[in-house]
Amino acid sequence: MQISRRRRQAFPMEALAIERTVAEPIQRQLYRQIAAMIRDKRLAPGLELPSTRALAEDLGLARNTIVGAYDQLTTEGYLTSRRGARAVVVDLPANSPGKDKRSASATAIRHPLSKRGESLMRQPFHHGAPGRFAFHPGMPDAQNFPFGVWGRLLARRATFGADMLFGTYHVTGLPALKEAIASYLMSARGVRCSPEQIVVTTGAQAAFDLLARLLLDPGDPVWLEEPGYYAARATFTVAGATILPLAVDRDGWQMNPPEIAPRLIYVTPACQHPLGITMRMDQRLRLFEIAERHNSWIIEDDFDGEYRFQGRPVPAIQSMDYADCVIYVGTFAKLLFPALRLGFMVLPPALCEGIPHALSTTGQFAPLVLQAALADFIDEGHMSRHLKRMRRIYAERRKLFHDLFAAELPVDVTLSPAEAGIQLVAHLPDDCDDRAVVETADRLGVNTSPLSKYHWSTSGNGLVLGYAACNKAQTEAGMRRLRQAIEQARTLC
Repeated sequence: MQISRRRRQAFPMEALAIERTVAEPIQRQLYRQIAAMIRDKRLAPGLELPSTRALAEDLGLARNTIVGAYDQLTTEGYLTSRRGARAVVVDLPANSPGKDKRSASATAIRHPLSKRGESLMRQPFHHGAPGRFAFHPGMPDAQNFPFGVWGRLLARRATFGADMLFGTYHVTGLPALKEAIASYLMSARGVRCSPEQIVVTTGAQAAFDLLARLLLDPGDPVWLEEPGYYAARATFTVAGATILPLAVDRDGWQMNPPEIAPRLIYVTPACQHPLGITMRMDQRLRLFEIAERHNSWIIEDDFDGEYRFQGRPVPAIQSMDYADCVIYVGTFAKLLFPALRLGFMVLPPALCEGIPHALSTTGQFAPLVLQAALADFIDEGHMSRHLKRMRRIYAERRKLFHDLFAAELPVDVTLSPAEAGIQLVAHLPDDCDDRAVVETADRLGVNTSPLSKYHWSTSGNGLVLGYAACNKAQTEAGMRRLRQAIEQARTLC
């Protein structure tokens, strides 16, 4: 390639490497390389670039390719140009982000996070992995969900709902879905509410986050079950609350008078998370007595109350609330499938008036087209039929899990008695650390969670095991691998 000496001195033509055999368009390559040279100061500020005609001739490219690259560089502020003159390199600030600086900053956050941001990034979570059903805690069976019916309902709403379902309307929830939820809750859970008290959210966790913002100031005491749901604890911790343990054991909730008056009390009374026991009537009444005495809010997380295998489902404690202090939180993650990301709250009347303002500010409202399809799914009877079928399937899988657990696992690994829910707790002996077992099980393809993760002021040593998503073959294989994980972990303890 013949290039004049004057041009070689003015513009480092040899620095341009145009590849004609790669997928990236040549115009984009040219733009990217010149922009990098300007950022790195390899092209001096004020330098005149070759004319588009001259550069096209030197590189053997079409002039329009050069024009396009120069235009993009000018639009983004790397070059300045005026009619009849050559493009000139802009004098960018010295701290403009170059490649080396981006690489260095990738390993550390240069700008400090807020204290809340640092807390957010430290909180525990458990999402598992696709296809690994044994033994993901709380995972429902998606294989038996009627996705054909769901797909038809969703397609129908997506096709004919443009006039009302594709804007930011009804931030507290689609009226049809709120009516369907209110009707369902009354018959299935005994909840007393009107549709106006219901707020549809993007899952239960979004409800906890919004409630923490609405109800808590930094330092406010929150009474939370221990062992208890770590994601709820994370939400209240990030909000700056002081977490006080409400002890739960095989005898239930230890409703001792709190030393510090709680601003908020979080409970899972129908199916304690993770133990699976149900709050007795004396404990329920004691809970209301404490809440009324201290003017506390109660959050009732009814995440799994429909799946009870000893007698009929126990009514929600909200059905007993005559002081309007209970906020009922529910989710469709366990009833249908987790990725639906739809949940709801039933608010006391005192919180209803301003809730649209809070939702509009936080953006925690769910897509209307999903809500419309779900309303149809409930109203047309598909959900009740699905739940009836899944109760039967889960009862069979629960029995199989118990039988295989007794046959396969060591005798000193014991199951905690549970009355409800789609997960169980296995207690480990002292010579076997639950986190070591979980790490070993993960390498063997078994997905579980350590019980110690659900404690913060006391110790726990066990495994939280989901059984609902596993068929017979998966449960059998998972139990054998779990036994191997326990045996291998024991050698490390």
